This record gives sequence, structure tokens and C-alpha cells, in this order.
Amino acid sequence: MTSRTPIPTAETPRSEKPAKGRLRVIAVPIAILIAVIFVLQASLAFLKDETGPARLFAGAYDLLGAERSAEAIRASGLSPTTNKLIIAAIAITVGVVGVWALFIAANRVVDLFSPRWSRRIRPFLFVGPAVALLAFYLVFPAINTIRSSISDDGGFVENYQFALTDPDMLIAFRNNVIWLVLGTGGSVILGLIIAQLVDRVKREALAKTFVFLPLAISMVGAAVVWRFVYLWRPPGQEQIGILNAGLDVVGVEPVAFFQTIPLNTLALIVIMVWLQTGFAMVILSAAIKGVPTEILEAARIDGANELQTFRRVIIPSIRGSIITVTTTIFVAILKVFDIVFVTTGGKFETEVIANRMFAEMFKFRNFGRASSLAVILLLIVTPVMVINVRNLRRQGIGA
Repeated sequence: MTSRTPIPTAETPRSEKPAKGRLRVIAVPIAILIAVIFVLQASLAFLKDETGPARLFAGAYDLLGAERSAEAIRASGLSPTTNKLIIAAIAITVGVVGVWALFIAANRVVDLFSPRWSRRIRPFLFVGPAVALLAFYLVFPAINTIRSSISDDGGFVENYQFALTDPDMLIAFRNNVIWLVLGTGGSVILGLIIAQLVDRVKREALAKTFVFLPLAISMVGAAVVWRFVYLWRPPGQEQIGILNAGLDVVGVEPVAFFQTIPLNTLALIVIMVWLQTGFAMVILSAAIKGVPTEILEAARIDGANELQTFRRVIIPSIRGSIITVTTTIFVAILKVFDIVFVTTGGKFETEVIANRMFAEMFKFRNFGRASSLAVILLLIVTPVMVINVRNLRRQGIGA
């Protein structure tokens, strides 16, 4: 067979075309990534500039030929409300569209690598920013807090000696223990009981709504509401607090709930239980509904009554959910601050660790002491979180 010789042409050699194509494939994603990063950087610089919105509007008027309006904006600026709205709109755009574009551009760049390296790099591309933010906002502050507790003020010995021996601090630790035992136990037990009871109610969703509703209120809002519930006036005056008004009706002397020790601490714990019971009820109710019907019917056939079924079948079956709810509420109560700060301000022996930490940091300017209290809270929370993670793994979540 006669071989054909290629006919020479004046076109560019074929070997150069793939080279140019590869160069274009590599250059375009990298250029897009650099452009997106540049735009994001310029947007962040714009958000930091208070005169940025005014300059933006003035430039827009210049392009439209309205020089007088542009000069007026440059001279007087924009109203504070307009300024904030523009910054908020740009921040939302940058935060959503900009970050989305950044991920797409970076993903295109990762596609340029070989399949082996792409598989290795791509997880870090998507998880890396979140890890970096966690490190910047959680890890680094934690390390700095530990350093401050060791080196600031009187140093390691004096700061931790104060935290563990000062009489006021011992009261705060005692109160925290009471909060943890009664607040956590009360929220979980009430939530479990209500979850079991509403499971048999016709209007189950409506009943759950009323119990869950307090969780939609912030701790500050709840504290303000309960201040009016506990409000006290001296005997002989009109009682406008709900509880004392009720006591006055039945002829009982009004009680100063926030000033009476140790009733005041118990009264504050009631607020937290009121808030957290709805959370416990929702989670535990879902867990109860997940208990197999066959197990419940087998227990009843064996002669178990409702209470025995609840104690020996339902509770063991939802043990994992109970641990999760308990540890979550435990952590929330351990760092409680808002309720105490709004109601009593830590007076009358109602102070807790977080409240004392705030006072040492911002009132007395003892940064070392405040940091030592923060480290103690971190040390207490850590084993609780470990228990929670192990419990989730035992349930097959995040294993």
C-alpha cells in the first residue's frame, strides 16, 4: 500500500495548536480566580470605608451626567440609614455571590491537576475556608485566653488561686453547680414527661407549640418577662408582679424573690427550665416516636403497665437522645450569663462563673483573672463535649 505523505500548508503546525489550547485551558481559570479574589478584596475595602457609598453614588451620577447631584453627595454625603442599607446590600452580595464565584473559580483551577491530585486537593478547597474561620475565631482566641490567664495580672498562681479560693468565686461555683443539677435535670425530666404525654393528645402539634414557644425568646427577653412575674413591692403597696399579686389575693405576704437567699437562685433557674423544656420535649418526642411499635406491644403483652413500659422500654430505647439533650442543655446552662445579668446583676449571692468573668474583664479590668475563669469553663465543657461526640458515634452519627 502506498503511504501518503502529508501535504505541507501555510497553516500553523499542528503541534503548536494543542500547546496553545493547553495554555488557554490553564490560563483562563487562573485568570478568573485572580479576578474574583481582586473583586472580593476591593469589596471588603469598600465595606471598611465609611465614605464608600457616597463616592459610589457620586460616581454613578457623574456617569449619568448629573454633575450637580454628584457634587451635592460629595459635599454632604448620604444619610446614615442609606449608608447602612448600601453597605448591607453589598455585604450580602459579596458574602453570597462572591464566595460562590470564588469556590467555582477555585474548583476550575483544581480541575487542571491530574485526577489523583484533584481528589486530594478538592476536599481541602471546600473545607479549608471553614477550618480557617474556626481557627481564626475559636482556636486562636482560646490560645490567647490561656496565655493571658498565665501571664497577665498576677500570673498563673495568683489568677487561678483567685478563681479557686476567693469567697465570691466559691459562691459562683456553688451556684453553677446548683444551676447544672436543677436546671439540666428539670429541663430534661419535664421535657421527657411532656413528650410522652403529648404523644397521646389529639392536638399534639398545638400542645407542643405552647411548650416550645418560650425557646423562640432570647434569654434577655425571657429575663425581662420573668422580672415582671417576680416583681415585688413592700407590703401595703399594690403588687403588680403576677406571683405576688396572687399571694396578695390569698392573704400571704409578698415575697422578694430576687432578694431572698437562696430562693433567688431557684427563681432564676426556673427561667432557664422554662426556656429549655421545649427544646428537650421536641427532641425526645421525635425519639419516642422512633421506638418500634413491636417492642411496646411485646411489653404490654408480657403484662407491663404504662409506667413500666415507659421506664423499662422507652427510656432505654431513647438513651442516646437523652444524653444528647442533657449535654446540650448542660453546656448552655454552664455558660449562663444573660438571665443573671438582667435580673439581679449577680447581687444577693446569685453570681455565676460567666457573670463574674464579665465583671472581672469589663468592670475591674482584671484580664488575667477573667481569662482564668474562661479557661476553667473550657476545661469543664471539654469532657462533656467528648461524651456527646462518643454518644453520637455510638448512634452511628458522624462515625
